[in-house]
Amino acid sequence: MKQPVTELDTRFSDQNAVATDWEETRRLLEEAELFWISTVRADGRPHVTPLVAVWLDGAVHFATGAGEQKAVNLRTNQNVILTTGCNEWERGLDIVVEGEAVQVTDERVLERLAEAWATKWDGRWQYEVRDGGFRHEGGSGAVLVFSVSPAKGARVRQGHVRPDPAPVLG
Repeated sequence: MKQPVTELDTRFSDQNAVATDWEETRRLLEEAELFWISTVRADGRPHVTPLVAVWLDGAVHFATGAGEQKAVNLRTNQNVILTTGCNEWERGLDIVVEGEAVQVTDERVLERLAEAWATKWDGRWQYEVRDGGFRHEGGSGAVLVFSVSPAKGARVRQGHVRPDPAPVLG
């Protein structure tokens, strides 16, 4: 995978701001516990909801039930934005990943992802791979798994960038 280039759009930045390097951004994506996903309903209205995700092989991966609103939305529009970070103005780093959510069905990849979820969450998220998706122990339905490779990303160092940053190619 080609390493994303981080750039700073000086039109929206404090004069002392510097672009966050990709290694720091990637590390924070790996460590993030909570992401917010933005999808678009068939009628054009937005939908935003929190979720847990894992970073593996250059992409953010998330899981959802087939009947959940985000899965319903992805049937007609696969474009998503995933955000993670801090809700404090003066410190922290917020990350926005923009891309296309692609369903993962390859069982070898799903096995690696199930292991990544279990490892990251100290066993709290246990998935079984079956029929091109995940199943929860004792769960009743299939859990769909999606991958989002960064197409664009905005990295915002709190306190150094104005509140409306421009996207940076990821």
